[in-house]
Amino acid sequence: MNKTDALIIGAGPTGLFTAHQLKLIGLECEVVDNLDKIGGQCIELYPDKPIYDIPAVPECTGEELTNNLIHQLKPFDIKFHLSERVDEVKKDNGNWIVKTSKGKTFSTPNVIIAGGVGSFEPRKFAPKECEKFENKSLFYSVKDKTIFQGKTVSIFGGGDSALDWAVELSKSSKVNLIHRRDEFRGAQATVDKVKELEKSGKLNIFTKYQLSKANGSKQLESIDIKHDEGEIKNLKTDYLLGFFGLIMQLGPIANWGLNIDKKTIEVDTEKFETNQKGIYAIGDICSYPGKLKLILSGFHEGALAARACFKLARPDEKYRFEFTTTSSNLLKRLGKKE
Repeated sequence: MNKTDALIIGAGPTGLFTAHQLKLIGLECEVVDNLDKIGGQCIELYPDKPIYDIPAVPECTGEELTNNLIHQLKPFDIKFHLSERVDEVKKDNGNWIVKTSKGKTFSTPNVIIAGGVGSFEPRKFAPKECEKFENKSLFYSVKDKTIFQGKTVSIFGGGDSALDWAVELSKSSKVNLIHRRDEFRGAQATVDKVKELEKSGKLNIFTKYQLSKANGSKQLESIDIKHDEGEIKNLKTDYLLGFFGLIMQLGPIANWGLNIDKKTIEVDTEKFETNQKGIYAIGDICSYPGKLKLILSGFHEGALAARACFKLARPDEKYRFEFTTTSSNLLKRLGKKE
Protein backbone atom coordinates (compact mmCIF):
# COMPACT_ATOMS: atom_id res chain seq x y z
CA MET A 1 0.00 0.00 0.00
CA ASN A 2 1.27 3.47 -0.91
CA LYS A 3 1.07 5.97 1.94
CA THR A 4 1.19 9.68 1.13
CA ASP A 5 0.11 13.00 2.62
CA ALA A 6 -2.09 13.78 -0.39
CA LEU A 7 -3.22 12.04 -3.56
CA ILE A 8 -4.02 14.22 -6.56
CA ILE A 9 -6.43 12.86 -9.16
CA GLY A 10 -5.61 14.60 -12.43
CA ALA A 11 -2.29 15.64 -13.98
CA GLY A 12 -3.52 18.72 -15.81
CA PRO A 13 -2.19 22.24 -15.08
CA THR A 14 -4.24 22.60 -11.87
CA GLY A 15 -3.09 19.24 -10.53
CA LEU A 16 0.55 19.96 -11.41
CA PHE A 17 0.56 23.35 -9.69
CA THR A 18 -1.15 21.85 -6.63
CA ALA A 19 1.58 19.20 -6.44
CA HIS A 20 4.13 22.04 -6.45
CA GLN A 21 2.28 23.80 -3.62
CA LEU A 22 2.09 20.62 -1.53
CA LYS A 23 5.80 19.92 -1.91
CA LEU A 24 6.62 23.55 -1.18
CA ILE A 25 5.04 23.29 2.27
CA GLY A 26 6.72 19.96 3.00
CA LEU A 27 3.97 17.46 2.17
CA GLU A 28 4.40 14.29 0.13
CA CYS A 29 2.03 13.69 -2.76
CA GLU A 30 1.44 11.37 -5.70
CA VAL A 31 -0.59 11.95 -8.87
CA VAL A 32 -2.96 9.59 -10.70
CA ASP A 33 -4.30 10.30 -14.19
CA ASN A 34 -6.43 8.29 -16.59
CA LEU A 35 -4.48 9.63 -19.59
CA ASP A 36 -1.16 8.17 -20.73
CA LYS A 37 0.66 11.50 -20.48
CA ILE A 38 0.98 14.51 -18.19
CA GLY A 39 -0.94 17.65 -19.11
CA GLY A 40 -4.67 16.87 -19.06
CA GLN A 41 -6.88 18.84 -21.44
CA CYS A 42 -4.00 21.14 -22.40
CA ILE A 43 -2.04 18.28 -23.95
CA GLU A 44 -4.87 16.06 -25.14
CA LEU A 45 -7.27 18.64 -26.56
CA TYR A 46 -5.33 21.79 -27.46
CA PRO A 47 -1.53 21.36 -27.29
CA ASP A 48 -1.02 23.99 -30.01
CA LYS A 49 -3.87 26.34 -29.10
CA PRO A 50 -2.75 29.75 -27.74
CA ILE A 51 -3.62 30.51 -24.10
CA TYR A 52 -3.80 34.18 -23.12
CA ASP A 53 -4.96 34.24 -19.49
CA ILE A 54 -1.89 33.06 -17.56
CA PRO A 55 -0.57 35.96 -15.44
CA ALA A 56 2.76 37.41 -16.69
CA VAL A 57 2.68 35.08 -19.72
CA PRO A 58 1.29 37.05 -22.68
CA GLU A 59 0.79 33.93 -24.78
CA CYS A 60 1.66 30.23 -24.59
CA THR A 61 0.37 26.97 -25.96
CA GLY A 62 -1.09 24.15 -23.90
CA GLU A 63 2.08 22.16 -24.47
CA GLU A 64 4.34 25.04 -23.41
CA LEU A 65 2.31 25.61 -20.24
CA THR A 66 2.50 21.91 -19.38
CA ASN A 67 6.25 21.77 -20.01
CA ASN A 68 6.83 24.81 -17.81
CA LEU A 69 4.77 23.32 -14.97
CA ILE A 70 6.71 20.06 -15.25
CA HIS A 71 9.96 22.05 -15.17
CA GLN A 72 8.71 23.82 -12.04
CA LEU A 73 8.30 20.41 -10.39
CA LYS A 74 11.83 19.24 -11.23
CA PRO A 75 13.29 19.96 -7.75
CA PHE A 76 10.74 17.54 -6.27
CA ASP A 77 10.46 13.78 -6.60
CA ILE A 78 6.81 13.24 -7.45
CA LYS A 79 5.41 9.87 -8.53
CA PHE A 80 2.98 9.90 -11.44
CA HIS A 81 0.65 6.96 -12.06
CA LEU A 82 -0.52 7.38 -15.68
CA SER A 83 -3.07 5.39 -17.70
CA GLU A 84 -4.69 4.65 -14.36
CA ARG A 85 -8.15 5.52 -13.14
CA VAL A 86 -9.26 5.89 -9.53
CA ASP A 87 -12.11 3.42 -9.15
CA GLU A 88 -12.80 3.34 -5.42
CA VAL A 89 -12.47 5.72 -2.46
CA LYS A 90 -13.37 4.51 1.05
CA LYS A 91 -12.95 5.96 4.55
CA ASP A 92 -10.81 4.01 7.02
CA ASN A 93 -9.95 5.39 10.48
CA GLY A 94 -9.48 8.97 9.40
CA ASN A 95 -7.70 8.09 6.15
CA TRP A 96 -8.99 7.52 2.65
CA ILE A 97 -8.21 4.18 1.01
CA VAL A 98 -8.01 4.76 -2.72
CA LYS A 99 -7.94 1.90 -5.27
CA THR A 100 -7.06 2.27 -8.96
CA SER A 101 -7.92 0.39 -12.13
CA LYS A 102 -4.48 -1.27 -12.06
CA GLY A 103 -4.89 -2.61 -8.54
CA LYS A 104 -2.78 -0.02 -6.71
CA THR A 105 -3.92 1.06 -3.26
CA PHE A 106 -3.18 4.35 -1.54
CA SER A 107 -3.74 5.40 2.07
CA THR A 108 -3.96 9.17 2.54
CA PRO A 109 -5.75 11.74 4.71
CA ASN A 110 -6.22 14.00 1.67
CA VAL A 111 -7.64 13.38 -1.81
CA ILE A 112 -7.61 16.29 -4.27
CA ILE A 113 -9.80 15.90 -7.35
CA ALA A 114 -8.27 18.01 -10.11
CA GLY A 115 -9.79 16.08 -12.96
CA GLY A 116 -11.12 18.87 -15.13
CA VAL A 117 -14.70 17.85 -15.82
CA GLY A 118 -14.10 14.20 -15.11
CA SER A 119 -11.90 11.49 -16.57
CA PHE A 120 -11.12 11.31 -20.27
CA GLU A 121 -12.22 8.22 -22.15
CA PRO A 122 -11.42 7.56 -25.81
CA ARG A 123 -14.25 7.46 -28.32
CA LYS A 124 -14.40 3.84 -29.40
CA PHE A 125 -15.18 1.85 -32.52
CA ALA A 126 -18.87 1.06 -32.92
CA PRO A 127 -18.74 -2.68 -33.85
CA LYS A 128 -19.26 -4.73 -30.68
CA GLU A 129 -16.66 -7.38 -31.56
CA CYS A 130 -13.91 -4.74 -31.29
CA GLU A 131 -13.99 -5.05 -27.50
CA LYS A 132 -12.30 -8.46 -27.50
CA PHE A 133 -9.29 -7.06 -29.35
CA GLU A 134 -8.78 -4.03 -27.07
CA ASN A 135 -5.27 -3.69 -25.59
CA LYS A 136 -4.15 -6.71 -27.65
CA SER A 137 -4.33 -5.71 -31.30
CA LEU A 138 -6.65 -2.71 -31.03
CA PHE A 139 -5.54 0.50 -29.31
CA TYR A 140 -6.77 4.06 -28.83
CA SER A 141 -3.31 5.42 -27.98
CA VAL A 142 0.26 4.35 -28.68
CA LYS A 143 2.51 3.47 -25.76
CA ASP A 144 5.09 1.29 -27.53
CA LYS A 145 5.47 1.86 -31.25
CA THR A 146 8.00 -0.96 -31.62
CA ILE A 147 5.23 -3.60 -31.58
CA PHE A 148 4.07 -2.35 -34.99
CA GLN A 149 7.40 -2.87 -36.78
CA GLY A 150 7.00 -4.96 -39.91
CA LYS A 151 3.25 -5.29 -39.34
CA THR A 152 0.18 -3.98 -41.13
CA VAL A 153 -1.52 -1.22 -39.16
CA SER A 154 -4.93 0.28 -39.99
CA ILE A 155 -5.37 3.76 -38.53
CA PHE A 156 -8.79 5.42 -38.26
CA GLY A 157 -9.24 9.17 -37.79
CA GLY A 158 -8.79 12.50 -39.53
CA GLY A 159 -7.09 14.65 -36.93
CA ASP A 160 -3.49 15.31 -35.91
CA SER A 161 -3.06 12.10 -33.88
CA ALA A 162 -4.15 9.84 -36.75
CA LEU A 163 -2.05 11.74 -39.30
CA ASP A 164 1.06 11.97 -37.11
CA TRP A 165 1.02 8.24 -36.35
CA ALA A 166 0.37 7.38 -39.99
CA VAL A 167 3.52 9.31 -40.94
CA GLU A 168 5.59 7.84 -38.10
CA LEU A 169 4.53 4.21 -38.47
CA SER A 170 4.90 4.26 -42.26
CA LYS A 171 8.67 4.26 -41.68
CA SER A 172 8.63 0.62 -40.57
CA SER A 173 5.08 -0.67 -41.10
CA LYS A 174 2.50 -1.06 -43.83
CA VAL A 175 -0.13 1.58 -43.02
CA ASN A 176 -3.78 1.99 -44.03
CA LEU A 177 -5.22 5.40 -43.11
CA ILE A 178 -9.03 5.41 -43.05
CA HIS A 179 -11.23 8.47 -42.54
CA ARG A 180 -14.99 8.92 -42.81
CA ARG A 181 -14.61 12.19 -44.72
CA ASP A 182 -12.61 13.38 -47.73
CA GLU A 183 -11.01 16.26 -45.81
CA PHE A 184 -8.59 15.80 -42.92
CA ARG A 185 -8.66 18.07 -39.87
CA GLY A 186 -4.95 17.94 -39.03
CA ALA A 187 -2.16 20.42 -39.73
CA GLN A 188 -1.86 21.11 -43.45
CA ALA A 189 1.84 20.25 -43.49
CA THR A 190 1.04 16.78 -42.12
CA VAL A 191 -1.86 16.32 -44.55
CA ASP A 192 0.53 17.14 -47.40
CA LYS A 193 3.09 14.69 -46.03
CA VAL A 194 0.52 11.89 -45.82
CA LYS A 195 -0.52 12.48 -49.43
CA GLU A 196 3.13 12.42 -50.53
CA LEU A 197 3.59 9.09 -48.75
CA GLU A 198 0.53 7.72 -50.53
CA LYS A 199 1.93 8.78 -53.91
CA SER A 200 5.24 7.07 -53.16
CA GLY A 201 3.44 3.88 -52.07
CA LYS A 202 4.42 4.17 -48.38
CA LEU A 203 0.81 4.09 -47.15
CA ASN A 204 -2.78 3.68 -48.39
CA ILE A 205 -5.55 6.23 -47.83
CA PHE A 206 -9.25 5.33 -47.78
CA THR A 207 -11.69 8.22 -47.38
CA LYS A 208 -15.45 8.15 -46.85
CA TYR A 209 -15.00 4.74 -45.22
CA GLN A 210 -15.86 3.58 -41.69
CA LEU A 211 -15.16 0.37 -39.82
CA SER A 212 -17.87 -2.19 -40.49
CA LYS A 213 -16.39 -5.31 -38.87
CA ALA A 214 -13.24 -6.59 -37.16
CA ASN A 215 -12.42 -10.20 -38.05
CA GLY A 216 -10.46 -12.82 -36.11
CA SER A 217 -10.85 -15.22 -33.21
CA LYS A 218 -8.21 -14.36 -30.59
CA GLN A 219 -6.03 -12.12 -32.75
CA LEU A 220 -7.18 -9.53 -35.25
CA GLU A 221 -6.80 -10.86 -38.80
CA SER A 222 -8.63 -8.40 -41.04
CA ILE A 223 -11.17 -5.59 -41.08
CA ASP A 224 -14.14 -4.74 -43.28
CA ILE A 225 -14.55 -1.06 -44.11
CA LYS A 226 -17.73 0.34 -45.64
CA HIS A 227 -17.93 3.30 -48.02
CA ASP A 228 -20.68 5.91 -47.76
CA GLU A 229 -22.15 4.50 -50.98
CA GLY A 230 -22.22 0.96 -49.62
CA GLU A 231 -19.06 -0.62 -51.06
CA ILE A 232 -17.23 -2.91 -48.61
CA LYS A 233 -13.49 -3.61 -48.70
CA ASN A 234 -11.65 -6.27 -46.71
CA LEU A 235 -8.18 -5.27 -45.50
CA LYS A 236 -5.70 -7.68 -43.95
CA THR A 237 -4.37 -6.05 -40.80
CA ASP A 238 -2.41 -6.97 -37.68
CA TYR A 239 -3.20 -3.89 -35.60
CA LEU A 240 -6.04 -1.42 -35.42
CA LEU A 241 -5.66 2.14 -34.08
CA GLY A 242 -8.57 4.50 -33.45
CA PHE A 243 -8.10 8.25 -32.96
CA PHE A 244 -11.57 9.74 -32.64
CA GLY A 245 -10.88 12.16 -29.81
CA LEU A 246 -11.99 11.92 -26.21
CA ILE A 247 -15.22 12.08 -24.29
CA MET A 248 -15.33 13.28 -20.72
CA GLN A 249 -16.98 11.06 -18.14
CA LEU A 250 -17.62 11.72 -14.47
CA GLY A 251 -16.96 8.02 -13.99
CA PRO A 252 -16.58 6.41 -10.55
CA ILE A 253 -16.49 9.85 -8.86
CA ALA A 254 -20.29 9.73 -9.02
CA ASN A 255 -20.25 6.92 -6.42
CA TRP A 256 -18.05 8.56 -3.78
CA GLY A 257 -20.83 10.25 -1.81
CA LEU A 258 -19.91 13.74 -2.99
CA ASN A 259 -22.29 16.66 -3.39
CA ILE A 260 -22.56 16.57 -7.18
CA ASP A 261 -24.74 18.95 -9.16
CA LYS A 262 -24.77 18.98 -12.98
CA LYS A 263 -21.50 17.00 -13.16
CA THR A 264 -19.66 19.45 -10.90
CA ILE A 265 -18.81 19.08 -7.21
CA GLU A 266 -19.87 21.75 -4.74
CA VAL A 267 -17.10 23.03 -2.46
CA ASP A 268 -16.49 25.70 0.15
CA THR A 269 -14.30 28.65 -0.80
CA GLU A 270 -12.04 28.48 2.25
CA LYS A 271 -10.43 25.09 1.63
CA PHE A 272 -12.19 23.90 -1.56
CA GLU A 273 -13.28 20.92 0.48
CA THR A 274 -16.30 18.87 -0.58
CA ASN A 275 -19.01 17.56 1.74
CA GLN A 276 -16.56 14.74 2.57
CA LYS A 277 -13.81 15.76 5.00
CA GLY A 278 -10.39 15.39 3.41
CA ILE A 279 -11.67 15.31 -0.19
CA TYR A 280 -11.16 18.50 -2.16
CA ALA A 281 -12.22 19.49 -5.67
CA ILE A 282 -10.38 22.09 -7.73
CA GLY A 283 -10.37 23.26 -11.33
CA ASP A 284 -13.28 22.92 -13.75
CA ILE A 285 -14.89 20.08 -11.80
CA CYS A 286 -15.69 22.20 -8.72
CA SER A 287 -18.50 24.74 -8.32
CA TYR A 288 -19.18 27.60 -5.93
CA PRO A 289 -20.82 31.05 -6.18
CA GLY A 290 -18.85 33.24 -8.58
CA LYS A 291 -16.84 30.36 -10.05
CA LEU A 292 -14.71 31.25 -13.10
CA LYS A 293 -13.54 28.36 -15.27
CA LEU A 294 -10.05 29.71 -15.83
CA ILE A 295 -6.69 28.02 -15.35
CA LEU A 296 -5.60 30.81 -13.01
CA SER A 297 -8.67 30.10 -10.84
CA GLY A 298 -7.58 26.47 -10.60
CA PHE A 299 -4.12 27.58 -9.44
CA HIS A 300 -5.70 29.67 -6.65
CA GLU A 301 -7.99 26.82 -5.62
CA GLY A 302 -5.10 24.35 -5.55
CA ALA A 303 -2.97 26.63 -3.39
CA LEU A 304 -5.70 26.89 -0.74
CA ALA A 305 -6.53 23.17 -0.88
CA ALA A 306 -2.82 22.35 -0.35
CA ARG A 307 -2.71 24.45 2.85
CA ALA A 308 -5.87 22.70 4.09
CA CYS A 309 -4.17 19.33 3.48
CA PHE A 310 -1.41 20.31 5.92
CA LYS A 311 -3.85 20.31 8.85
CA LEU A 312 -4.92 16.71 8.23
CA ALA A 313 -1.49 15.38 7.24
CA ARG A 314 0.34 17.08 10.14
CA PRO A 315 -2.29 17.44 12.90
CA ASP A 316 0.37 18.01 15.57
CA GLU A 317 2.13 20.77 13.67
CA LYS A 318 1.03 24.33 13.14
CA TYR A 319 1.15 25.57 9.57
CA ARG A 320 3.05 28.85 9.27
CA PHE A 321 2.73 30.79 6.05
CA GLU A 322 6.07 31.78 4.53
CA PHE A 323 7.07 33.66 1.39
CA THR A 324 9.49 31.82 -0.88
CA THR A 325 11.51 35.03 -1.18
CA THR A 326 12.25 35.12 2.55
CA SER A 327 12.07 31.55 3.86
CA SER A 328 15.31 29.58 3.95
CA ASN A 329 13.39 26.30 4.40
CA LEU A 330 11.32 26.88 1.28
CA LEU A 331 14.37 27.88 -0.71
CA LYS A 332 16.08 24.64 0.33
CA ARG A 333 13.10 22.62 -0.89
CA LEU A 334 13.46 24.35 -4.22
CA GLY A 335 17.15 23.60 -4.28
CA LYS A 336 18.03 27.31 -4.19
CA LYS A 337 20.69 29.14 -2.29
CA GLU A 338 19.72 32.02 -0.04
